Amino acid sequence: MPAKNSIKIPVENGYYHIYNRGVNKQEIFTTSKDYSVFLNYLKEALSPPLQPGELPTFTVNLNGTIFTKPKRQPKNFYGEIDLIAYVLMPNHFHLLIKQNKRESMEAFMRSVATRYSMYVNKMYDRVGTLFQGIYKAVLIENENYLLHLSRYIHLNPSAYSSYADYIGMKKTQWVHPHFVLDFFSQPTNLEFKKYNSYKDFVEKYRTVNVNQESFLNNLTLED
Repeated sequence: MPAKNSIKIPVENGYYHIYNRGVNKQEIFTTSKDYSVFLNYLKEALSPPLQPGELPTFTVNLNGTIFTKPKRQPKNFYGEIDLIAYVLMPNHFHLLIKQNKRESMEAFMRSVATRYSMYVNKMYDRVGTLFQGIYKAVLIENENYLLHLSRYIHLNPSAYSSYADYIGMKKTQWVHPHFVLDFFSQPTNLEFKKYNSYKDFVEKYRTVNVNQESFLNNLTLED
């Protein structure tokens, strides 16, 4: 029987909660460089593609003759995938995305996960699978779930998250918080009118047990 949320429902312009963790719950990020490499892979995948003259180069020595060649452009999903929120934890990650083109999510996650797995295996002289099977994805079908999920992501205690982009401390070009923040600039839902800002929405909740909310039942990392 397939693991929960491993079978995806491909929807154009659909919102998804994506998550995965290390095999046997092992760490997938152990140093600050590991986090930076994964974030850079997201950046390369989600930023406008570089033009041929903008690509970084490397040198090749062929029989004593030095050649300079451009590096290959990684697979790019600019305009196909919008990253709305993220958090990276030592042994797992959460992404909140919008898939603008049907089935782009599959190729996007395959590309990023493969690149990062190759980096880790080379860096730490290891072999085999890094992640606990294929990533999981939950289709988000209502606004309340979208907003509460963004808060759940940002309640995780990690310096490697998009929370700073949401509270005006950072502006990452390939992260799109406006999908969530727009609800707070013109709140129509009575539940969210009681909050002065998105920061208020998150910080007032830190003392509440997140597991008490029924909508979070599907957020546990499944085996």
